[in-house]
Amino acid sequence: MKKKILIVSSVVLLILFLDQFIKVYTKNNFFYGESVPLLGDWFVMEYIENPGMAFGTTFGSKYWHKLALSLFRVGAIVGIAYYFVNQAKKGMRLEFLIALGLVLAGATGNLIDSLCYDFFYEFDPCSPANRMEGSGLYTKCYGISWEYRNSGFLMGNVVDMFRFQATWPSWVPLVSGKDVFPAIWNVSDAAITCGVAMIFIRQKTYFKQ
Repeated sequence: MKKKILIVSSVVLLILFLDQFIKVYTKNNFFYGESVPLLGDWFVMEYIENPGMAFGTTFGSKYWHKLALSLFRVGAIVGIAYYFVNQAKKGMRLEFLIALGLVLAGATGNLIDSLCYDFFYEFDPCSPANRMEGSGLYTKCYGISWEYRNSGFLMGNVVDMFRFQATWPSWVPLVSGKDVFPAIWNVSDAAITCGVAMIFIRQKTYFKQ
């Protein structure tokens, strides 16, 4: 069991390091909304921030909306960690434990943004990254009334930067010309997606009973 926990812990720490390294690099070296190609024109790095969940899914604009989301993340992380330890004790396959580790790492990576970034970086209510309609917080920016998000502990935005620019070909019905995957994402989002996909696809192998 100890060997399995050590392997999964190494995977989790590697993902967290990679996730935070890329996020900090992006915040320090990109203008908000700046985009640069990574693999031709179809895969780019574009700096945005979002106050919501994975892939920019929003939850609401009020203080308690963000607080509830952050507390949900904390609870989910504690629950996944507890479940992981129990499954490791039961001798579950290493592959399944790695899948859980990917989900745990992804959830933790995005939580770190909400916990810490408003303290590590100066909060600018006039930044487009902090625009939040419906928050009830107003200031004057660029000569206009500007509504901005809540800030502080558990209130920080999540940094996203990767985007596919591929569109569906004209012969595909209903989605012709639309983005194949319009969301902008980060390493944490990818880790969660891979972990959930592994569990879904391989569930009969993991849970033979």
